[in-house]
Amino acid sequence: MKIKIATRNSELAIFQANTVASELNQRGLDTELVPIVSDGDKTDQPLHEIGGKGLFVSALESALLTQEVDIAVHSLKDVPAKLNKEFIIAAVLKREDPSDVLITKEGWSMGNIPDNSVIATSSPRRKAQILNLNSTIQTVPVRGNIKTRIDKLNGNDFDGLIVAKAALNRLNLSFKNAYEFSINEMLPSASQGFIGIECLRSNIKIIDLLNKINVNQEMMLAKAERDFVSLLDGSCLSPIAILCTENDKKIKIIAKVLSQNGKKKIYKEITSNNTSLNEDIVNLANEFLKKGAHTLINE
Repeated sequence: MKIKIATRNSELAIFQANTVASELNQRGLDTELVPIVSDGDKTDQPLHEIGGKGLFVSALESALLTQEVDIAVHSLKDVPAKLNKEFIIAAVLKREDPSDVLITKEGWSMGNIPDNSVIATSSPRRKAQILNLNSTIQTVPVRGNIKTRIDKLNGNDFDGLIVAKAALNRLNLSFKNAYEFSINEMLPSASQGFIGIECLRSNIKIIDLLNKINVNQEMMLAKAERDFVSLLDGSCLSPIAILCTENDKKIKIIAKVLSQNGKKKIYKEITSNNTSLNEDIVNLANEFLKKGAHTLINE
């Protein structure tokens, strides 16, 4: 059986799809990559004006529905927390580093970045958190793949650029003027660093095959983070950040919700475990809602 894998056509997406293909090949399965140009790749308009990061997913999901492909591979952080009922995230692989990185011409950190610096990011989560750290910073949207954005930085379009460390690691990119945010400074988006594998919920045969490469503990953490966003009725364009990490059978949950301008935030850390994680996520989301989280993310 040959498994057809839908992927976006960027270098990072192809790398991730090949990673999944390798996992399947090691289990004796043939694979074929099917690159697809998503709606989000066809325009340079800001994501918040054209429908959000779900545009990167919709074309791949259409290929699943028409059975042109068997699975779709995504950066899981780009996949809406609420999937249409036809689809399921059937597997995730081991998480890459979920941190964010600030790349600047001068090698600035958040401790010495000059006031009124211009920082490029199209993420409301990153924008809100950097404004929370320094309200004088000016943020501008930026589109394109990692290398395109780096070229814009080098071309003096702005002073700095925020990118996911996972993308840099996967593409084997390093920069001497890169500053890795601490988790306290820049909490990641839900499921940042995960490769997610989507298929039709009705395709039991494919789900069974994907179970063989799924990392169960990582899936549990990814699902918890995505559930938190879903319970807050958030989207990829909401300034919501959450990170679940497991160590010695304890799960640390850090969650943060900010206003779009970064002036207000709700923050909490709790400790959970495998048994109570689902319940604790629901309770945490309810606490955030009682504190006005839903209003905050829309301010």
